[in-house]
Amino acid sequence: MTHHDTHTSSDRTAAQPVVPRRSTRRGAGLKELQLAGSGFWGRMQHANATATFQHCLDWMERLGWLANFDRVAEDATDGPRPGWQFSDSEVYKLMEALAWEHGRTGDPAPGELFEALSARVAAAQDEDGYLNTCFGHVGQAKRYSDLEEGHELYCTGHLLQAAVARLRTHGTDSFVEVARRAADHVCREFGPDARNAICGHPEIELGLAEFGRALGEPRYVAQAQLFVERRGDGLLTPIPLLSSAYFQDDVPVREADAWRGHAVRALYLAAAAVDVAVDTGDDELLDAVRRQWARSVERRTYVTGGMGSRHQDEGFGEDWELPADRAYCETCAGVASNMVSWRLFLATGDPAYADLMERTFYNVLATSPAEDGRAFFYANPLQQRVPASDVSADTANPRAEGGGRAPWFEVSCCPTNVARSLASWNGYALSVSGDAVELLQYAAGEAEVDLGNGVLGFRVETGYPVDGAVVVTVTRAPRRPVRLRLRVPGWADGATVEDGGGARPVAPGWAEVHRTFRPGDRVALALPVAPRFTWPDPRIDAVRGSVAVERGPVVLCLESVDLPDGASVEDVRVAAGALPRSSGDGAVVDAVLVRTPAAGPGGFGATYRSAPPELLPVRRVRLPLVPYHRWAQRGPSTMRVFLPFPS
Repeated sequence: MTHHDTHTSSDRTAAQPVVPRRSTRRGAGLKELQLAGSGFWGRMQHANATATFQHCLDWMERLGWLANFDRVAEDATDGPRPGWQFSDSEVYKLMEALAWEHGRTGDPAPGELFEALSARVAAAQDEDGYLNTCFGHVGQAKRYSDLEEGHELYCTGHLLQAAVARLRTHGTDSFVEVARRAADHVCREFGPDARNAICGHPEIELGLAEFGRALGEPRYVAQAQLFVERRGDGLLTPIPLLSSAYFQDDVPVREADAWRGHAVRALYLAAAAVDVAVDTGDDELLDAVRRQWARSVERRTYVTGGMGSRHQDEGFGEDWELPADRAYCETCAGVASNMVSWRLFLATGDPAYADLMERTFYNVLATSPAEDGRAFFYANPLQQRVPASDVSADTANPRAEGGGRAPWFEVSCCPTNVARSLASWNGYALSVSGDAVELLQYAAGEAEVDLGNGVLGFRVETGYPVDGAVVVTVTRAPRRPVRLRLRVPGWADGATVEDGGGARPVAPGWAEVHRTFRPGDRVALALPVAPRFTWPDPRIDAVRGSVAVERGPVVLCLESVDLPDGASVEDVRVAAGALPRSSGDGAVVDAVLVRTPAAGPGGFGATYRSAPPELLPVRRVRLPLVPYHRWAQRGPSTMRVFLPFPS
């Protein structure tokens, strides 16, 4: 007898990072999809759970960031306070990661650690709900006396996001009540009849919106809306050398055409604007963010999905300003980019948003952590000219530029952002819309998805992204027709799907199968993951005349450790007529090593000449290209993504 399932499992759908109140589409509950431990993301989640959580905790304990809460609780704040003014937020991001991990796996260890941290945080809360270890106590500056750089509301926003994770995976407890009192305090202090002000670093908007959704409290969403609408009124005093655009306080959100200023701030604000737009039915605001996404992705985003081309302000440059060697591409900006794209996908169902998420997952999020989960990239350049030599293993690193993964930074926002993103990764891998289950990100594992009046269960077998074969085998099904949609990435020209008959071609977008499934039914998607050249827009001056190589969703790069002795990455030119070919999880490409002949005496004349130099070919070589997310895993190296190509 064929088994069909008519029981629902609504308790399994609660653990979602984002739950729009008006949306007809939802993401997966973290328990609806279990990843195979041997897969790409399963391995990363394992390192995150077994190494990164404790690593982050140990560093924050060692540097005194956790003890800051103890000192407030003990009224002992008249001495020096360790850490930057926003160090509280790293504790909250780690707590969010622990909550998602505990909710997803049921492992008691992260839950116990969450409760231990919760007790220390709760003890530091003031009677009126204010909670911050850097302001408002003996020996400290007054509350909200530095809204430009103090990050008080930013920290509260991360507190609220940690509470959302706890609420959706565990239920209401003392920590959720701590967050509720903090949110009430913010509403009293910054409501429509209180001070007309905003935080220099957007984040409180995200926390309030999602916490309001989780509790069914419209006051918090209304306060998030108020903060979003206040942007662009010049409420913040510009920092020397930086304009109001750094804070996104130069132009109202609904009037901006592209993201500008500090990338993480811009993206957190955009994500919150989508939350507000969706929950209030504000189509104008939603369209504004969609417009900003489109232009910024087209003209201000790297091939890796990285965002932020300027070191000065960790920010966006102008259109086409995308230097490879000076790319900042902060890991946190990649996390924030996915937060925006996810919300836009839930609001619109456009798979282009999931396409960018995939690119960013594999080439930013997966690039940051070392394989052991105990060191991280903060910035993610696309060319490294000098091997890293100044990474400290014993002290917090002051420099955040790329070149080597560091165990910790003086500003360590990225490790905890990686931790919470990996712990909740399952929630972004598939979505549900009416009678449709949509597979967005491909990973081996098992799923049981609640469709409201039945469960569609299936097993995913794949070696993606190395292998483009994705086989879905149904294990449970409702007694009615449902839709199974598999995302076909925009780069996947030539993809096919097979669902009981012969393989048929499918264009980028969706491959859909609509029928009454039975256990044992199989749907097979074949994506072309052979290496391919990717050419930059000629308006990107920094890489004109160069080419990148991609393999499926993975950007590849050339590392100096794979070059012949005496050669550098600057000596490499792709050979005329060459095409990349598969090799393991990367590629090989025929190249020519060249040298530039010396010209005249040293000094200025040796660099700039009266005639174009003729490059001298030294030898022809076949060079391996490796996934960008693996660069520098074998030790310090130089690297480049874009390789000069003969004209």
